[in-house]
Amino acid sequence: MNARSGFLFCADPLRSSRPDPEFSGELAAARAAGGRIALLDHDALLAGDATRAVARVARDSGPYWYRGWMIPSARYAELEAALVARGCALLTGAVGYRRAHELPGWYAEFDGMTPRSLWCAMGPEAPPPAVDELARLAAPLGAGPGIVKDFVKSRKHEWHEACYVPELADRQQLASVVERFVELQGPFLAGGLVLRSFEPFVTGGEARVWWVDGEAVLVTAHPDTPDRHPVPELPSLREAVGRLGLRWVTTDLALREDGVWRVVEVGDGQVSGLPAGAEAGDLFAALAAAGRRWPPPWPVGLQQPQSAASTGAVSGSGARRSPPSQVP
Repeated sequence: MNARSGFLFCADPLRSSRPDPEFSGELAAARAAGGRIALLDHDALLAGDATRAVARVARDSGPYWYRGWMIPSARYAELEAALVARGCALLTGAVGYRRAHELPGWYAEFDGMTPRSLWCAMGPEAPPPAVDELARLAAPLGAGPGIVKDFVKSRKHEWHEACYVPELADRQQLASVVERFVELQGPFLAGGLVLRSFEPFVTGGEARVWWVDGEAVLVTAHPDTPDRHPVPELPSLREAVGRLGLRWVTTDLALREDGVWRVVEVGDGQVSGLPAGAEAGDLFAALAAAGRRWPPPWPVGLQQPQSAASTGAVSGSGARRSPPSQVP
């Protein structure tokens, strides 16, 4: 395998021989860090043709960081298999990707640092749970406002109709928001349904921390608020990220009204967005160095996360009085 770190970027959907222009700045940073570049046909991957998606990746060309648009966990596993068939590998394996990308995978390590949540499994386009089922799911959260989302995303732009529940104990109100959320997500509903306790955050925006092999290598604004740059406290967060044991992740942090920093979201770094105007040089330099440490310094993502079919306490998007942020 090639000793240089590899970066697998999304190809331009209109011309598959060139990179997607949305990632041009990051691609330049990857090249400046000495990375070799390969292109992925993201549309082909989502359509279920992983072999065609990686057709432009040279055989036996080494391990890669993926960098591009979000990929459903099942499709990511197909991507990993298609690369292995070409003698390549992903530096974040499919199990590790799911663990960071979906709520049930990362919650246990951040319990107590993030709003309480509960979840249940649901397939895409499945009917929402019955009113009684929802009431049982929400009961441990107690009375008060809450947030509805799936394992990956919320409908923050439909805040009042499909995201925010003013009173979780109001069975009909909760069922109405869930029903609308499920309807709008349709075939894109990821993993299952999540109910989260609402926590009020200050209006200073969120911070996104980029972690590579357990170290914070970059702190940026959140893409939703690129002009706001809060400075979070990281010591206790570093321990939780270390316990998670994944190579490239992001954590979104917001300051609660009582002055406590809270984890809003954890995500796989490969599909987390940089805010407009962010300098990516330090991030890609760290990734290039980490990519040369192959095999990785610890068993990455080999522990299968708790089954999505189970129900348990978990947290996801930060609840607040304005729409919560999401990993892009």
